[in-house]
Parts: sequence; C-alpha cells; structure tokens
Amino acid sequence: MADTVPSGEDKFIWLEEVKGEKSLEWVKAHNAITEGELKNDPRYKPLLGEALAVLTAQDRIPYVSHRGGWLYNFWQDDVHVLGLWRRTPVESYKTEKPDWDVLIDFDKLSAAEGKKWSFKGASCLEPEYVRCLVQISPDGGDAVEVREFDINTRAFVKEGFFLPTNKSTVEWIDGNTVLVATGTGPNADTTSGYPRIARLWKRGTKIEDAGIVYEGKREDTAVYPVVYDTAEGAIPTVMRAVDFFDAENYLVAPDGKTTMLPLPLYAEIQGIFKRQVLFKLRLDWAAPDGVTYKQGSLLAFSMDDWQTSGALPKLSVLFEPTERTAVDGVATTKETLFVAVLDNVRGRIYGRRFEGGAWTSPEAVQLPENGTVSIADADSHSAIAMFNYEDFLTPDSLFWSFDDGAHIEKVKALPDRFDASGFEIKQFESTSKDGTKVPYFWVGPKGAAAPLATQLYAYGGFEVSMTPYYWQTAGKLWLARGNAFVIANIRGGGEFGPRWHEAGLKTKRQVVYDDFESVAEDLIARGLTTPKQLGISGGSNGGLLVGVAFTQRPDLFNAVLCDVPLLDMIRYTKLPPGASWIAEYGDPEIPAEREALLKYSPYQNLKDGVVYPRVFFMTSTADDRVHPGHARKMAALMESKGYPFLFYEETEGGHGAATNQLVRAAQIAMQYVYLSKQLGAK
Repeated sequence: MADTVPSGEDKFIWLEEVKGEKSLEWVKAHNAITEGELKNDPRYKPLLGEALAVLTAQDRIPYVSHRGGWLYNFWQDDVHVLGLWRRTPVESYKTEKPDWDVLIDFDKLSAAEGKKWSFKGASCLEPEYVRCLVQISPDGGDAVEVREFDINTRAFVKEGFFLPTNKSTVEWIDGNTVLVATGTGPNADTTSGYPRIARLWKRGTKIEDAGIVYEGKREDTAVYPVVYDTAEGAIPTVMRAVDFFDAENYLVAPDGKTTMLPLPLYAEIQGIFKRQVLFKLRLDWAAPDGVTYKQGSLLAFSMDDWQTSGALPKLSVLFEPTERTAVDGVATTKETLFVAVLDNVRGRIYGRRFEGGAWTSPEAVQLPENGTVSIADADSHSAIAMFNYEDFLTPDSLFWSFDDGAHIEKVKALPDRFDASGFEIKQFESTSKDGTKVPYFWVGPKGAAAPLATQLYAYGGFEVSMTPYYWQTAGKLWLARGNAFVIANIRGGGEFGPRWHEAGLKTKRQVVYDDFESVAEDLIARGLTTPKQLGISGGSNGGLLVGVAFTQRPDLFNAVLCDVPLLDMIRYTKLPPGASWIAEYGDPEIPAEREALLKYSPYQNLKDGVVYPRVFFMTSTADDRVHPGHARKMAALMESKGYPFLFYEETEGGHGAATNQLVRAAQIAMQYVYLSKQLGAK
C-alpha cells in the first residue's frame, strides 16, 4: 500500500478528504487488514460478548432528568439500537421495572425516513415541558437537525420550528419565540465553523428574517444562546466565545437589546440562582471593589443590583480553592445551590441557600466518601436533586433527595460487572521533570508481586478532570483477567482547578507530556509493570497525548491505543473546528507558538530508524470535531517509513465513533484483543 500514497502536499490534501474516493479506498483496505487480524483472533468473540453484555444490560441505571413531574431518559440496547427517548413518573422510576412512556423510537423513525438518526438532546419549554426542540444527527456528528416536537401528541409539529443540519444552538424564550445561533447566510460562521450570529426567531417567520440580537467576529470561536432556567423564570443570554475559554456574556432584554455582564473574559458563568449570577474564575481577578479574588474561586453577585446601578455590586465568595481542592460542578434546585468539590481527586458535595439577602454556610451532603460523587441532576423548579457515587471497584449508585439534600435515599445501583474482591486501588505520585508531583491511581490484583500488563489512560487538556470511576468494560475485559489499569491526573486537566490546566497551555504544553511520561517511569520503577507490558490509551486530546508519548519515548511503551486523535499540530487549525482550540494549543501562525508545536507534534516528529511500538489508530469518517485526516495521515506516514501499525475508521458515529452499542462493543473488543496481543496479557 505504501506506493499508493502520494507524497508531499498532495498527501495532506488526499488523506484529509473525508469522502474522497481514493482516501476511502485506503481506509477500506486498512480496515480489512485490522478486522482480519483482530476479529479472527480467538479472543475476539468472547470479548465482544462480554462488552456487548455490559453495554446493553437491562440492569444499567437509566439516568434521568426531572422536569415537570416526569423523569426523562435516553436508552440504547441491543434491540433499540439507535435508542428510545422516553419518560416515566417519579414513583414508577423507583420500582425495579419502571413503566416507560416512549416519546420517540429512533429505530422506527430512521426506518420510516431512510436515514440513521442519532439523538443529540432536546430543549423543552419550561415550566410545562410539552413543546421541545429535538436535536438529531444524520451520522452521529456534532451537526444536528432541529425539529419542534409535541410531547402530548408524540409527533413533530407541522410548520413548527425547524433547522436543517448545522452546528446550531437553539433555546426557548417563550412558546412563540426562540433564541438561536445557526449558520444561515453568507459569513454566518466563525473560522472555527460555528455560528457567529444570534437571532430572536418568531414562530411562523423565516430564520433568515429573524432579528439579529448579537453578531460576533469571524475570528471568534462561536456565539451561543444560553437561557438559564430558574424558579423565577427563564433568563436569556448570549455568550460570545472569544476563544475556547474566554467569553463575554450578554443579558438579552425582551426587545432583543443586549447588555454585557460586568465580568472579565476569564469568568465562567455557572448559573443564575435566586437572581444571583454564579461564576468561577479561571485566573486571579483584581476586581473593581479593590479585592483580588483567587483563581478557581466561585463567586456571586445580585443581577438586580447590577441592573439598577449599572455597576458591579458586592461580591460573595462561595468557594475559595486550596492547593489540592477545586470546584467540579454546580447545580441548583428551587431553594438550594449544590457545589461539587474535588479534594485530592476525591469528591464531596455541599449545599447552600440564599436567604434574607445572604448566603448560608455550606452543609455537606451525606454521600459515600473516597470516590467520585457528582450531581446527576437538579430541578430548578422543585426540591429534587440526584447524586451519583462510584469508584474504580464500586459500581455506580444513584442517590435521590426530595428535600434539597437534607435526606438522601439510594434509588438505583448498578450490579457488579466483575468480582472486585481480589483487587485494590492505590494512589501514588510521580515526579515530573520540573519537580511537580503528579498523582495517579493504580488498580490491580491485591498483593501483586510481579509486573503486570497495564493500561495507562489520561487526557491532560481543556481542564477535564480524571476522577475515580467504575470503568465497566475495562474492569470486565481487562482487570478481571488479572491485569492492571492506571488513571493519571496530569496537568492540563482540572483536578486541582484552573491552575492545573493553565500550567500546560500553549508554549508550556510539554509539561503535560512530561507528567504522563513520569507516571510511566514511576510504574516501571515501582516494579508494577515493564515497558514490554505497558500500553497507553487516549482519545481526542488524549489521542494527541499518546501520539506525543510514543514519538518522544518509544522505549516506555509496547502498545498505543490512539483514538480520534489530533496528530498534525501544524495544520490542525486548517481543519474545522481546529481554530477553536488555539487557546489550548497555540497558533501555528505565531512563530514562538509554532516552534513549541513543532517540538512535540507527532506527525512532524516521526523519525526514521526508530523502534516504535505498534500503534492502533481509530477514527470516524463522520467525526466533525477532530478530523479523521489526522489519524489517516499519521498511519500513512508510518506506512511509508515501514513501521507496523493498525488502522480502523468507522463510517459513522461522529467524535464518539459509534452511534450504537453494537458498534461500540465491537470497537472495545478489538481494542482489548490488540492490548492482549501486544502486552502478553492474560
């Protein structure tokens, strides 16, 4: 195959085509090679069966959102492949077999319309929640078609609100008005490929005639309508994302006029509660009141006082981080604000009220400790809140409170997917090149005396935290066979708040890769594994992470699962929506940032005459977030240099690379066949 790949710039153009005939010929040929090797392995069918059993089990927890007295859920299994959007009453949900009211059967819809529709969510008009704006994707990608749906009639509304497939965002203002951003008209998108114009759209009119509320710049990342659903009513705003992290936020008046909220670009609004604007700081802020507020703090101010005076009112500090704590999430019921906090990568949740013009002291919600607790759902029109607990060896448990967290009831629990009694969790620290201590979790057999086949996973970007979670498929298909896995809390993530993320931005990004490599070295130094037995995996930004790791330190690893990755960091901004990530990685057009990118970009750093591990690249033709050209080009480059690799590209599924559990199970089975072969695993 190597001699069929063009050289020079033609190779870029050819392999960056998503549906070009020649590039798809190359994809099909390599898919066949990969399937021939992995699916014919005697381990494949048993692993496929186990993966499918986990992913389609009827005893999974059906996670729900409480709205208007109903609990809404989206469900996929081996029968309902594309899924059901459904709901059930509260009391029914608490039973072993709830009585589900199916709103949309996507398998039937797809059969009727001759197109595979993937459910991407729905925005329903509060407080009745009868009219909904349903978002569906024709291939599993981020671009969606929007249709108005009537829950009472179980049908799409004829002549209702409708938007063709686009990266649209749309929110209700009232029953006849929506706030929308969509790519309509010339220059309607940013250079990142997202809408840059927000409009107030009235029922019965054309979207092209809708009044413009806000117009961003072409170089912005996007303009998003954001409507806050509060007990006091819906509060419409528009967010101008200047880049991936910095934003301006505008309150939208009934006549469509906008007023910018008095916040710095690096303030991230977390919600509006009791007319208090809640926001978190990505950087230290020397505020107009003369106080410098700490990076990572959660603050609040009165929206009414601001509208009356036109100036920033008194600020309340709701949370101030320490070196090892960070805000991990915020949600509100009608009367209570819940704040999820990470403390050395383990979670707690606290509740606070706003009474008599002042905030009450935080009260801990009584949930299990030493794992991950998260806010599964909170209803701003009632006292209902749901919380989830899990850790690496403990299946998810869903807890429910009907009284703002005062009393907690376990409502659902996931059964064990494997016998965890013979395994243990340990938390270690490695030392990165600059002396920074990097925590990581090791999960493996109790008292393991010999080095084990080990899967090391991390993400390291966009302030995404890697907290302890019940990794069902890895537990069943990998851990239960006597192997180990590791989750690394490297910089670039949010485990210790914005500072942990900021440490690895742009020209400083090498520290993220140093952290990851230090964890690998520490595992080997502790005798927990060997380079021959160590495999690494990551997807998206994590795909870039493992791409850098195997090109910088090929001696440390013997397997690399590189899923939907970025790999060519010199051209990543040319492939939409790559330009939206400049705030994370830097701009190849700026000399200093280009120099930093060139030093670690995997595509530019693959060398001749080096012994690299055999990499398994996975991507999707329909991925409209990270272009499949990255994985294609990197694999083709390895091919041209004579290096062994595996490559597999799904034709649908978007960035998740799968629209259903059957496809997802096949991918997982292939991955664990690959890891077992490469690492000599059990």
